[in-house]
Amino acid sequence: MGITAQKIGTVVSDKMTKTVAVAVERKVRHPRYDKVIRKTKKFLAHDEADTAKMGDVVLIEETRPLSKTKRWRVRQVLVQSK
Repeated sequence: MGITAQKIGTVVSDKMTKTVAVAVERKVRHPRYDKVIRKTKKFLAHDEADTAKMGDVVLIEETRPLSKTKRWRVRQVLVQSK
């Protein structure tokens, strides 16, 4: 089995069945002004057991295309929200 990409992010939506939207934040330095900027990207991830809830911090990993927009799977819930 090959190396799969993994990301850590926060669940921002759990309204869909067996799917969660995960926001992954990264910090980049602006090329001209040298200020550190936070950039956020949302990924749709498959959650078979519907365990991840809004606000949870989850580990997602890349997988084969599961639908038109889903290419990630929830590996585990790292921190549960209150």
